[in-house]
Amino acid sequence: MQISLSDTGKRFNRDWIFRNFSYEFNSGNSYAITGPNGSGKSTLLQVIAGAVASSEGEIVFRVDNKIVEPDYIFKHLSIATPSQELVEELTLLEFLRFHQKFKPLISSVNAEKIISILTLEKSADKQIRYYSSGMKQRVKLAQAVFSDTPCVLFDEPCTNLDETGIELYHSLVSKYCMGRLVIVSSNDRQEYSFCKKIINIQDLKS
Repeated sequence: MQISLSDTGKRFNRDWIFRNFSYEFNSGNSYAITGPNGSGKSTLLQVIAGAVASSEGEIVFRVDNKIVEPDYIFKHLSIATPSQELVEELTLLEFLRFHQKFKPLISSVNAEKIISILTLEKSADKQIRYYSSGMKQRVKLAQAVFSDTPCVLFDEPCTNLDETGIELYHSLVSKYCMGRLVIVSSNDRQEYSFCKKIINIQDLKS
């Protein structure tokens, strides 16, 4: 997969979050978008994901060298963000099976195996609304990583995770994200230490 941005910018009212950003993201590479809190990292990630429209410039998505229209790009990428909503009335097993109907899982796993990887077997039949914040974050990561998409996006992926959860995050990336396009938005190096390319959003200010 390839995501190409040309002279892209985003503003809210009269304030530019970033501007004149031209870059090419390619499968098989990992990228980090860094910068202090409130600098616009998450906004840039949402623009890259096609979830937020840019204010200027152009974004072109390609899968297998074929252009994908923005309205259909959601089929080719998955994302985990702290603000992401889970269907908390469902149990974890129900949620994973429900999610699978909209976005297929990678071939090496099923819902039961994912629960085992997350070490949440004892909570598989518990409604997600009763999960701790750390458990919910594990579910968000799993939803992104195990979706069969060529692109995986992470926004502050270790939010609410303890040391064991952070180790799980890195394990998921190393085992299941190789060969895919991975972009991490974070100001915490432990969340993007594996990334080969670093983009500091402060350099994109007008």
